[in-house]
Amino acid sequence: MQIRVIVPVIGEHWAEEARETYGALARPGTAVSAVVIEKGPASIETHRDEVLAIPGVLFEVRKAEQQGVDAAVIDCMGDPGLDAARELVSIPVVGPAQASMHLAAILAHRFSVITILEQTIPLVEQQVVRYGLTGKLASVRAVNIPVLELEEDKERVVEALIEEGARAVEEDGAHVVIPGCTGMIGLARRVQEGLAARGCPVPVIEP
Repeated sequence: MQIRVIVPVIGEHWAEEARETYGALARPGTAVSAVVIEKGPASIETHRDEVLAIPGVLFEVRKAEQQGVDAAVIDCMGDPGLDAARELVSIPVVGPAQASMHLAAILAHRFSVITILEQTIPLVEQQVVRYGLTGKLASVRAVNIPVLELEEDKERVVEALIEEGARAVEEDGAHVVIPGCTGMIGLARRVQEGLAARGCPVPVIEP
């Protein structure tokens, strides 16, 4: 089994991190490779960023299928180009936002997404509507840390996720929390432990 992780931004370091994190979760016998797009945005924080990323995503999805890869993951919570990619190829293509939101809806009555910036809250809310999960959404909150700053201070990101996650549980009635950016990859367990220590023992889904 071969899985290709497509990071829809420029910057090879994102591919290295995705390869390590996804690879650590893979079953024995499953090979995980990761690529970034050749042309596009440095981060995805707006509709414009998503649109600029889609051509590169489609190119890499097609190439993955041609190379015999069994499935592809678009490594961004914006799920940029997800529907178009599924039209383009016959292999499964997974978007982490769609997958994690539907899992959250199965696990609990209501879920909250903790996104990066206030300006991205409407984008997440639009996704929830598109995926048919409006009645399951407790809230969308933001840590107000840009994507390109997430790598600079992971402790700050974890603390912000715990703070907003606790508010989502206590004030919004969330029963599951989803970190709303794959740039937060690998932090779910620490956030879940931090929430439990705050008296909010809810699952935190790793998108």
